[in-house]
Amino acid sequence: MSSTTVTTRTTVALSTAQKVGLVLCALYSLSNIPSFLFPADSGDDPGPPLSILVVDTLLGVVGLVAAILAWRGNRVAHRIAAGAIIVITLTGLPAFFVDVPMAVKALVGFGVVLTVVIVVLMFSGPRRLPAAD
Repeated sequence: MSSTTVTTRTTVALSTAQKVGLVLCALYSLSNIPSFLFPADSGDDPGPPLSILVVDTLLGVVGLVAAILAWRGNRVAHRIAAGAIIVITLTGLPAFFVDVPMAVKALVGFGVVLTVVIVVLMFSGPRRLPAAD
């Protein structure tokens, strides 16, 4: 006697806000993929270490693939894409605590705000109509 297990994959229909969030997530992830190609000089304006740039590149690839899978309705990939861009953003936060040009701090601040907007859009649910009394 043999038993078989059937697994069902849960997919969800995406709202317009979720689609916008996923597109922004994919673009943000895509922009981080070439990070390791531009290592910082050890001159006057040192940038992030090469290890952080490699991590950002890997997370960019993970985020991009997960965003594509989430677009197709995979709920787990939705969460992985959000986690990838959150960790990418967290790797930039030390710029606020070291001596770097103000333009770099502004860019990191913009990245933080952009990440918050992307995650809110990605996890926004469909609008609910008020209950009829």
